[in-house]
Amino acid sequence: MRDYVKGGALTEVTFYILLSLYTPKHGYAAMQFIEEKTGGRLSLGAGTLYGALHSLQEKGWIEPSGSSKGRKKEYAITAKGKSIAEQELRRLEELASIANGIMGKE
Repeated sequence: MRDYVKGGALTEVTFYILLSLYTPKHGYAAMQFIEEKTGGRLSLGAGTLYGALHSLQEKGWIEPSGSSKGRKKEYAITAKGKSIAEQELRRLEELASIANGIMGKE
């Protein structure tokens, strides 16, 4: 997973996964959240999502949540994950502000 490289940027998918887990969800619910919030622009396959969930869990950005009965394992964002998401939001706000200034949209 190519997140948090030198510039500190997250991939769009990672950012949306973190946002989706502010309320604990199982993987399929996270996929639905992302597809809904992006109007279908982002549609994740199960392999992509579960690989990302595994990677984010290894980084300590998300953790299993609740009883996770059966195959529907729920995940929730951790304090570390929230900090990363907040840093990404600030980065995106700065980017939008600079772009708006250059394009004369402020």
